[in-house]
Amino acid sequence: MSCSSCSTNKSGVPNGCKSNGNCATGTCGSGNKLAVFDWLSNMTLPTGEAPFNIYEVRFKNGRKHFFKNSDKVTVSMGDIVAVEGSSGHDVGIVSLAGELVKVQMKKRKIAADSEDVKRIYRKASQKDIDIWQAAREKELETQRKGREIISRLGLKMKLSDVEYQGDGTKATFYYTADERVDFRQLIRDLAGTFSIRVEMRQVGMRQEAARLGGVGSCGRELCCSTWLTDFRKVNTAAARYQQLSLNPLKLAGQCGKLKCCLNFELDTYLDALKSFPKQDKILKTEKGDAVFVKMDIFKKMLWYTYKEESFKWFKLSLDQVHEIIELNKNNELALPLDEYELEITEEEAVNFENVVGQDSLTRFDTPKKPRRGNRRRSRKPIGKKPAAKTKKESNNATEAKPKKRPQKNQAKAEPNNKKTDKKRVDNRKQKPKNNPKSNKPKPQKGSEENKTQTQKKKPNNQRRRNNNQRKRKPNGNKNNENKNNKE
Repeated sequence: MSCSSCSTNKSGVPNGCKSNGNCATGTCGSGNKLAVFDWLSNMTLPTGEAPFNIYEVRFKNGRKHFFKNSDKVTVSMGDIVAVEGSSGHDVGIVSLAGELVKVQMKKRKIAADSEDVKRIYRKASQKDIDIWQAAREKELETQRKGREIISRLGLKMKLSDVEYQGDGTKATFYYTADERVDFRQLIRDLAGTFSIRVEMRQVGMRQEAARLGGVGSCGRELCCSTWLTDFRKVNTAAARYQQLSLNPLKLAGQCGKLKCCLNFELDTYLDALKSFPKQDKILKTEKGDAVFVKMDIFKKMLWYTYKEESFKWFKLSLDQVHEIIELNKNNELALPLDEYELEITEEEAVNFENVVGQDSLTRFDTPKKPRRGNRRRSRKPIGKKPAAKTKKESNNATEAKPKKRPQKNQAKAEPNNKKTDKKRVDNRKQKPKNNPKSNKPKPQKGSEENKTQTQKKKPNNQRRRNNNQRKRKPNGNKNNENKNNKE
């Protein structure tokens, strides 16, 4: 569920609460960092016991503090309240109330009577909320100008975040630095530029990542910005116990340190490794000494190789390795690792059957084979005549080939089954002969259309005559040659 400030305006542009990743009203699930579910809210207190008078109030980027309701103001979870600040007042959201506040105070080792527990003034009025939101809008510009001042002074520090107090009279600058920094001149410049009281607070790399938030390599939101509050030390030994490659790019988180999740499963791995032999243990066999290569902890499989033949690895079970170690303790050599490897029977993985008849999801992953080679093979080579076929091959070919359908250009068979000549048939239309009778003018009826038709037909007759003359020329030459030879 989103709050009313996340709605769009008349032009269709989303408004947003502009809280830089932290919902101003606490109703958005994604922006509510380090949220706690009050599972005791529906339970009634024992008779005669008053409700707990201390509330947990959340500020920007998951910063939380405890405040006492000494004036007995009616406050519930999600209310915006004005609380006591170092000077002036601050504005925050009530994140937890009731008996669970006692548990949270016990975790952080804060007593109910300590000076750190300050007072709740009142519920925030509309004027307080307007001043608070106006101060929150200044934070990005203040951070940008603050970085310009730091670079001008040449200080070796990184300004990661700026947080204004609810009344807008004070700003806290969070920074990270590897060395100690003298920022006295920086405080004077910041106070003169923004006309506010300045507080500098140094945080570590992990605290910086927790405040800013982000998405990890697993695809989920960072643990330190959602639920993780205590940062324990993480060593590279945790990666070695889990058989992980010591690659700093994969083992480091967004903060640049080792990932906190390396400690999550470390206890499970340590319990499983108790039954495994040490990695420097050498197995003595008849073929030679074998050295450890790697292991699969949860499948209880180990890989060994001979010192002289390190190119080949042998897969052994945990029971087989313990058996070889016991033989070596009795000063006996074990059989070669080849025979032990043959005894291992791999169980086939149970796959889901395709009952519905659906196609596999990876059917498009395999590339299709090219068909160009097949086409080239099917083509006949140019300029080469086909080899003469034997009688047997010709008979087989006639039997195998299907009967072809009669084509349109083929002449139709005669009904009397007359023998057709094998000579080539000339299907062209015969040209009309120039008969003198046909050239006689026909009686005209006197119409102009007939005159125009006759005029158009004259050049065609001339063309035909010219073609006939061209064809007759070679014959005339031959006749002249024959006469000369006779003479």
